Amino acid sequence: MTGTILSILMLAGLLLTGGGLYVLIKLRDRKRGALMIVAGLVMFGNVAITAIPGPDLPGLEQR
Repeated sequence: MTGTILSILMLAGLLLTGGGLYVLIKLRDRKRGALMIVAGLVMFGNVAITAIPGPDLPGLEQR
């Protein structure tokens, strides 16, 4: 289930970043374009943080 959620977040981040660039370049709306790009980058950051393996908990290994 986690893989599906991360995949959806990656697609949403890609669409937001691409849409932000489109709004920034074609429509010349700096505020909305910048906010969409920032939202896309935040999604990429969330995926990166979630995908990095963390340390194993010692309590779980003993079970």
